[in-house]
Amino acid sequence: MLIKISVVIAAYLLGSMPTALLYSRLAHGSDIRTLGTGNMGAKNTKRQYGFRAGLLVAAVDIIKGVLAVFLAMAFDLPRFWQMAAGTAAVIGHDFPVFAQFRGGKGLATTAGVFLSLFPLPGVIGFVLQILLYLIFKNWDLGSGIGMGVFVLLVLFSGEPLTTVGFIIALVLLIPIKKWLDKPHLEDILP
Repeated sequence: MLIKISVVIAAYLLGSMPTALLYSRLAHGSDIRTLGTGNMGAKNTKRQYGFRAGLLVAAVDIIKGVLAVFLAMAFDLPRFWQMAAGTAAVIGHDFPVFAQFRGGKGLATTAGVFLSLFPLPGVIGFVLQILLYLIFKNWDLGSGIGMGVFVLLVLFSGEPLTTVGFIIALVLLIPIKKWLDKPHLEDILP
């Protein structure tokens, strides 16, 4: 049990690595949290510093999700603990201990978790997401449809409903985090 909990904690810490903040500080001497939307993700990084910067941040954030799951796999942990490690990485990205718990929305890290746990449906959903973005120039549209197709592919692949529930819960963290980041909460919360 100690190994399982240690892996989940390590996955959270890995997810907590503030990729966009590190990039903005090292490459531009600025703090991404004070620019644009203030979000510490690839989308805001792209808007502030260009396509290549956004792509770099997205790639590293995807790798964080992949590595978290692979860490659990390296210890030969059961599927539940692999999913727990992936979830911990996403929560770490959303609420990073290394950046005052102000992180991104977790889309790229979630994609990394899904790509490592469900490679074929993950690649199909991810490629569809990218294609739709290139066609419509709307990341939210591409992400929504790509994630929806991914969920359906996993559902029809014979995975247990608990696994599909895990996927849906992890996907729902993205709009929840987006809502939590909205300025209206500053008026409500102390």
